[in-house]
Amino acid sequence: MLSLRNNFVKGVGIIPYRIHSKPSHLLAYDAAYSALEDSDLGMGDIDAVIVSNLEWFYSSEKQRHMASVLSSTFKTRIPIIKVPAACAGGGTAFWAVNRMMKEDKEWNNVLVIGVEKLMETTDNSAAIINEFMMAMESRWEQPEGINAPCSAALTAQEYMNRFPDTTMDDLALISFKNHSNGFNNPNAFFYKKKVTLEQIKKSPIASSPLRVHDCSISCDGAAACVITKDKTDIEIAGSDYCADNIIPFERDDPLTWEATLISSGNALKQAGITIKDIDIAELHDAFTIVELLSYEDLGFCKKGEAYKLVRDGFFGIDGKVPANVSGGLKAKGHPVSATGLGMIYELVKQLRNEAGDRQVSNLKYALMHNIGGIGNAIVCNILKKVGG
Repeated sequence: MLSLRNNFVKGVGIIPYRIHSKPSHLLAYDAAYSALEDSDLGMGDIDAVIVSNLEWFYSSEKQRHMASVLSSTFKTRIPIIKVPAACAGGGTAFWAVNRMMKEDKEWNNVLVIGVEKLMETTDNSAAIINEFMMAMESRWEQPEGINAPCSAALTAQEYMNRFPDTTMDDLALISFKNHSNGFNNPNAFFYKKKVTLEQIKKSPIASSPLRVHDCSISCDGAAACVITKDKTDIEIAGSDYCADNIIPFERDDPLTWEATLISSGNALKQAGITIKDIDIAELHDAFTIVELLSYEDLGFCKKGEAYKLVRDGFFGIDGKVPANVSGGLKAKGHPVSATGLGMIYELVKQLRNEAGDRQVSNLKYALMHNIGGIGNAIVCNILKKVGG
């Protein structure tokens, strides 16, 4: 039986989402030691390491045993476990650690790392990205030429057919919101890079009806977090993970992602709150249509009515529930396995009032929503600010 006592976040770290020359294990090292420094701990205080990372056939690193590589890098002999879950890897690793620590009486401090190196300095970059995008499902979808943008585009087509009040201009507003936020985030790929609403609306079609600026940016990155049993200022109030069918057409409704309903519902129940208590959120905007669907599946509004909140600025930085103040995957970047822990980093900084120019005031509950594939694997984690 799981302990009723919640775990806490002791420290967080990140490296800017960019194109890096360092190999992935050294990106992980930099993010990890940033988190350790933030927690006032050293590697000698860590009982285990959980890392999320995908294996790339085309990568020049050709390294498939990340756990042992990190053992050599950190010069430690403790349990190091790899938890891949596609784009939801970082958030899933966070959930896995939180759950394992409730069951394991010996683990007091665990280091969680998400790292990915997508942008090779060689001609392999396009091959790596294409292989990842085509590898979502290889038996039914790939032979038909369906990759991640295509699947998201089909979702957008179905959504706008069923709910015609929603237009591409609404998706453009989501993209613009996230670019405006990312402009003020030093860790974002689009930091201080201005993107106008007109540029978004005129960007080339990626997969109809989605434009280039409806799609997230691939980049290198790493983020880390120290989870502890010792009480700190940030409590893990709720955490849940759910996997769903690999093929969207196998589901009852392609516009309702049940894995979101299940994981968010359980996380909110654990926290003893409802979605109305959430003050800030980091949502998985791999595509703008995915962020819009998430508004509805998480319960911020009824199905088909998210466009009203988008137009009213409900999720803007000065809105009722600011979403993707970091810039999201769209403007901050999407280094796959690092993405979920990058969300945790942002929310911890926000709850601690350490987010600088993008700081949101009066925060208590924060939610992160990390998705692998087109609703295939979804994790929700809820953080609570402890004390004043």
